[in-house]
Amino acid sequence: MPSFDISSEADFVALKNAIDVAGRHIGNRYDFKGTSARAEFNEKDKLITVFGDSEFQLSQVKDILFPEMEKKERESTKRLDIGTVQSVSGNKAKQELKIKTGVEQELAKKIVKLVKDSKLKVQATIQGDAVRITGAKRDLLQEVIALVKQTITDFPLQYGNFRD
Repeated sequence: MPSFDISSEADFVALKNAIDVAGRHIGNRYDFKGTSARAEFNEKDKLITVFGDSEFQLSQVKDILFPEMEKKERESTKRLDIGTVQSVSGNKAKQELKIKTGVEQELAKKIVKLVKDSKLKVQATIQGDAVRITGAKRDLLQEVIALVKQTITDFPLQYGNFRD
């Protein structure tokens, strides 16, 4: 029986590249000269840390960073879990942006419920941080992909691992 997986994996090479490009933009801006404005990427912890002299400067850094991330990987800013602004050493500020990977349990349950409610003759099962869809025909699987793409727009999903 044909099947495929719905998953969500971040392209860390593209994210690192986007953060480097944003860092060069920040370094070249006149209003950021001599400030602590920068963005750092910790690949091991899947964490982007944005630094600035104030909350306003943090928002300016994010205004540079987010479009660069979108250029490199579509919908990559939707997978960010934006933390609160923290005060660091006096008047400086920082903010942590956690990168979410994999389909979380709550979203996986939502996808399974969506597929079951659609009355298509397919089975949806949660397997770790992915959802496996199995059906009798490829056409049914393509209908499921279209349905999920149309319904779930708040988190980037990939459809892969197709088996016939």
